[in-house]
Amino acid sequence: QLQASGGGSVQAGGSLTLSCAASGRTSSITAMGWYRQAPGKQRESVAKIPTRGITAYADSVKGRFTISRDNAKNTVTLQMNSLKPEDTAVYYCNAETPAVYGTNKYWGQGTQVTVSS
Repeated sequence: QLQASGGGSVQAGGSLTLSCAASGRTSSITAMGWYRQAPGKQRESVAKIPTRGITAYADSVKGRFTISRDNAKNTVTLQMNSLKPEDTAVYYCNAETPAVYGTNKYWGQGTQVTVSS
């Protein structure tokens, strides 16, 4: 289970922090991250931090967003700075675990981020 918090409304150039806590079979998690979905658009990956490996960011957020993870607490945080109106979307926390073929994806409830110009 993933429980997200944070989000809200901010003016362009402002900052917001999203947090997500995982519970249950957390020892199986191989990666955590954040996705977002804007109205009329497909859900897209924003940032991903694997248990082992390199953190990845969408090109549109590089240099502005920072993802971090506390493996002991099973939490993942997305610090969003220099927000732009185009960052407006519903943000979803994500966790991945291994599957026989591919990966299992788990989702938290979405949290709204609104950036006004």
